[in-house]
Amino acid sequence: MEDEKKSYQQVMKATSLFGGVQVLRILVTVIRSKVMAALLGPEGVGISNLLTRPLQLITTATQLGLDKSAVKEISSKYKQGDEVKAYRMIAILKRLVWITALIGAVFTIVFSGVLSKFTFDSYEYTYTFMWLGLAVVFNQLAMSNLAVLQGLRKLTFLAKANIYGAIAGLLVTIPLYYYFKLDGILPAIVATSGFVFLFAYFFAKRTVKAHASVTNSVVLSEGKPMIKLGLALSFSSIIGLTVAYLILVFVRTKGGEIEAGFYGAGIVILNTYVGLIFNAMSTDYYPRLAAVCNDLKAVVKTVFEQAFIAILLITPIVIIFIAFAPLLITLLYSAEFEPSVSLVRWGILGMLFKAVSWSIGYVIIAKGDSELFTKTAIGFNSVLLLLNLIGYHYWGLEGIGVSLLIYFVIHYIGVCILTYYRYGFKMKTEFYPVFLICLLLSVGAFGATYIQEEVLKYGILVGLIVISSLYSFRLLDTKIGFKSFLDTILKRKK
Repeated sequence: MEDEKKSYQQVMKATSLFGGVQVLRILVTVIRSKVMAALLGPEGVGISNLLTRPLQLITTATQLGLDKSAVKEISSKYKQGDEVKAYRMIAILKRLVWITALIGAVFTIVFSGVLSKFTFDSYEYTYTFMWLGLAVVFNQLAMSNLAVLQGLRKLTFLAKANIYGAIAGLLVTIPLYYYFKLDGILPAIVATSGFVFLFAYFFAKRTVKAHASVTNSVVLSEGKPMIKLGLALSFSSIIGLTVAYLILVFVRTKGGEIEAGFYGAGIVILNTYVGLIFNAMSTDYYPRLAAVCNDLKAVVKTVFEQAFIAILLITPIVIIFIAFAPLLITLLYSAEFEPSVSLVRWGILGMLFKAVSWSIGYVIIAKGDSELFTKTAIGFNSVLLLLNLIGYHYWGLEGIGVSLLIYFVIHYIGVCILTYYRYGFKMKTEFYPVFLICLLLSVGAFGATYIQEEVLKYGILVGLIVISSLYSFRLLDTKIGFKSFLDTILKRKK
């Protein structure tokens, strides 16, 4: 029983939602979004999204998924106690990333005109895309150093590298937006990427005490497994980013930069503020799951613990965003972004299903099953693209929100079926009553938003927030001794 409690506490500790680092990360994102909305308006937010989407796509496409595959290789060697091989894989990774970073920069420069025309239906942004080649280099070098920190389980350094880089980027971004308005978007993107790289490099250098020397032949021979898995992971990521890019361009084509700004704001809320839980958990979850991937019993236990904590943490957040979406969007952006409300309310319901399918889906990655991972990436993202295009074409931003909910339900069912027949994985039955209660509370909150009487509506919504929070707290306290866990965290902070 004590071992089980420690296991749950490890998940909670890794999530770090109650630590100052995660709070600061949220605040940085909030301030950046607010500043951009206030100084640049929906159009500026739309242009920024239209630049960052292809930047992410090019970075991922040319990086070959090395940031993900390297975590698996480094963590497995490090967990086995073979630091020599772990440091050797780090040296191989760094050599490979320099090559992929240069390829990414050259690609961006060569195809800058094509990217400008396709994204904005104009060649006006050709030179802008050329300069984004520098951001591609910074992003790739940063990701390789962050992968080293994650693989070696230096989660504190990993979190600090991200937050310090984000804060430094923010401090530069604000005056750029203030003095140069829309012209400040490009230097802000490049500067933020540059600072994240500098801090990632600094903390990785502090972590890696020994340096292995490798030749080009060693890089090619011993780096093959990492490249092979990385290619599969990269391909699937490219599919996802391509779909996101196509949807954004589709929205811009039909609705213009301002509509793209509304769409981008809604997606940022879903992926950043709510998705923060997934990002926080993944830093520890992936290497931990990869280490036990050949033991089905251990895999089931690890996935159950992750999904259990994820669903309990996310439910109160989902209900809060459903209840106060108009107010939160105004606070995070401005009143101009009110059209994003319907997208957020529908889409955030899907986060409950994502919390489960996300936890289960990592089994495929941890096992290195590149064939299945590639096929599922193509299949699921094709469904997402089709649903989003249909949803926006007929019902606008609300249609995208509904299509996201439908997609996450389909994804959840699909992942459960695939992992069961492929690996014999089956979630513990004790998880489903908890999931059902969380789902009913969230659906109840969504239904309450349609009540016309304001006092009754918000009375029910506040009541559901309290109930969901108490329910999550009680179950977490049962599993991990939540009160003592929080006391320990608070004492440590003091």
